Amino acid sequence: MNPEVTPFFDGIAQEWQAEVANRLRQLVHAAIPDVQERLQYGKPHFLKNGKYAAVVGTAKGWVTFTIFNATDIDADFFEPSPPDRKTIKILPKTDVDCDLLGKLVRQAASTIA
Repeated sequence: MNPEVTPFFDGIAQEWQAEVANRLRQLVHAAIPDVQERLQYGKPHFLKNGKYAAVVGTAKGWVTFTIFNATDIDADFFEPSPPDRKTIKILPKTDVDCDLLGKLVRQAASTIA
């Protein structure tokens, strides 16, 4: 994990958001063992071979998680977005299926050369 990115996660004020965002960070690292992290546009981006794999963001009342290279991913819980990106908006008290998201991240990342 990149120590330059950790302050983003440490600075999340709402406890539930911090918990969700940190779980998402861990699942990306588990799904893509050689993932690199960097802050871009004020958000942690996860890259494989220098190409975007995922990004975590927070807003006033939710956490967003976007998977890139996701054209072949089919799940009905994603927000409307371009075909190569799948974004989920996680609200307070939402059960997050980290196993499923990890599988989807792994599947999308496998297409990155």
